[in-house]
Amino acid sequence: MSEHDTSSEALGEPTRRDFLYLATGMAGVVGAGAVAWPFIDQMRPDASTLALASIEVDVSSLQPGMSLTAKWRGKPIFIRNRTEKEVEEAKAVKLDELKDQVARNANLPADASASDLDRSAGEGKENWIVMIGSCTHLGCVPLGQAGDFGGWFCPCHGSHYDTAGRIRKGPAPENLHVPTFSFVSDTVIKIG
Repeated sequence: MSEHDTSSEALGEPTRRDFLYLATGMAGVVGAGAVAWPFIDQMRPDASTLALASIEVDVSSLQPGMSLTAKWRGKPIFIRNRTEKEVEEAKAVKLDELKDQVARNANLPADASASDLDRSAGEGKENWIVMIGSCTHLGCVPLGQAGDFGGWFCPCHGSHYDTAGRIRKGPAPENLHVPTFSFVSDTVIKIG
């Protein structure tokens, strides 16, 4: 090249060849994206799965001492409106007597206590308890208002839970788990 060469290549400006390389590369990226999108899109959950992410349960018909079982994410959910006597008995339990002293609860940090108040719906609604109805031993469904402590009893292997869903006797290693829940009105509980 001579020192007076003023072609666009010599000045570092883009050429038609640079444009063609860039356009071809972009077309390749768009094509790869168009081919990959159906595979990526099929991994998203469908509408029926998303609908199960949270449920609302009307508990207006539950008088103190009554329970109901709902289904959430394929699991039974126990909802109980406990009597004042059941709440007082659950509060009176000394935490150091419990087999599982740590609450396995999505609402609480890992080191939270297994106190009755922490496992219930909270201040003013201590009578309400919501738990996943699967025994923490092997996943059986315990029977309500049964067992040595008046809560739940798993007849498969003999796990006894109290009225706060805490394991008191038997092979189950943990309390019944408490899902994330809240009252959206005085009579409707949202789970999930």
